[in-house]
Amino acid sequence: MPSRRARLRARIGQRWARRSIATRLLLAALVLVGLALPLAGAWLALYYQRAAVDAFDERLEATLNVVIAGVTFDPVANTLDYPSALGDARFDQVFSGWYWQITDQGEHRLASRSLWDQRLPVTDSRLARARSLEGPRGQPLRVVERDIYLAPLETPLHVSVAADESALKAEILGFQRLLWLGVLALSLLLLGVLALQVRFGLAPLRRMNADLREVERGGASRMKTRLPEELATLATSMNAVLARDQRLIERGRHAAGNLAHALKTPLSVMRLQLNQLPLEPRERFDVELSRIDSAVRHHLARASAAGDGLHLAPIALEETLAGLIEGLGRLAGRRQVALETRWQARPHVRMDRQDVQEVVGNLLDNALRWAESRVTLRVQTQGETLHLSVEDDGPGMDEAQCQAALERGKRLDEQRSNSGLGLSIVADLVALYQGTLTLTRGQAGGLCVALRLPVVARG
Repeated sequence: MPSRRARLRARIGQRWARRSIATRLLLAALVLVGLALPLAGAWLALYYQRAAVDAFDERLEATLNVVIAGVTFDPVANTLDYPSALGDARFDQVFSGWYWQITDQGEHRLASRSLWDQRLPVTDSRLARARSLEGPRGQPLRVVERDIYLAPLETPLHVSVAADESALKAEILGFQRLLWLGVLALSLLLLGVLALQVRFGLAPLRRMNADLREVERGGASRMKTRLPEELATLATSMNAVLARDQRLIERGRHAAGNLAHALKTPLSVMRLQLNQLPLEPRERFDVELSRIDSAVRHHLARASAAGDGLHLAPIALEETLAGLIEGLGRLAGRRQVALETRWQARPHVRMDRQDVQEVVGNLLDNALRWAESRVTLRVQTQGETLHLSVEDDGPGMDEAQCQAALERGKRLDEQRSNSGLGLSIVADLVALYQGTLTLTRGQAGGLCVALRLPVVARG
């Protein structure tokens, strides 16, 4: 038995398998952009930060070298001296954030005026090194410092040059802000371009899908092949399959029609010959011939049906049934039965003409056989569903009889010349078109046969 984790993976796999190609490509692009651009942005931000800090340190180191070159020792006064100026006024402004300092960590100390009475912390280092620290009044400072030896002093001097780090941090933050805004804009641009590329790249597939739906609706008999090479080959193969299936369907329907004509004559001859036999064997043979005739008519009707109607072109229902209703109306007049038609809608339906006439003809014929004075045909639509009903004012049926009437060959009145196939053939055709058939007692007391068929063509 699969584990819970295996079932979860299978469920996720099934959901992913139903995703469209466009969704898959866009998700892949989103993952790529969401990973690649942030990583590239982080690397650029880090690189710029290091480059900016290195450039700042190099500037401080250059100033440090200038300070080292200008410092002297007066042995008479036993003091350090820096007679020249650095040429930067910030070193003369108190607590400006730019400082320099020379000390031997003893009595000798020399500092810029900007440092006033404060001192910078020092560390031992023979080579120039850079670090960050907190200066006077909590200023963040960047310091470059080193130890030097100055004759005639025996102890090394520690020289430091510091500058306010706030400007450097602001510059880095400003660059990072612009960088991430650029990364975001580039991500949106790339996603937009990739979405357009996906839409453009999958346009032939959408055209192919539209052609296939048009073939299913019956608006076209084959798919267009003006497509990219890969899809054109596929469309050509599908057209060949469609043409072959259509030929097989037509061949089967023609064969069914030919078989019906071929069987009609022998059955008629056998019935004529039965009349020459004595009564007792004639009745037995008549029952068997009736069973053969019923089976043949039933299966030939199923074989000649067009199918579910998805690939059929829409036909006008009223125009298709006009001749049939007119002919049955004359028959009803001879029987002194009124045939009334009520068209609440005049739809176009995706059905074969022969199937439509077979369904309505059987229903009306059955109703005329049992009606006392009136038969009513009603037609209306709801969305893509056709509602068609035939009602008579005859004796009607109870629930058990309604179920029995749909059984092939079932005859409810042996004295009427009816094989009982009408309703069962209608039920089979309705099932082929994925519809439903119900038998109820009508308002006039007779039988009401109601059909619901999802075959109405959208305008």
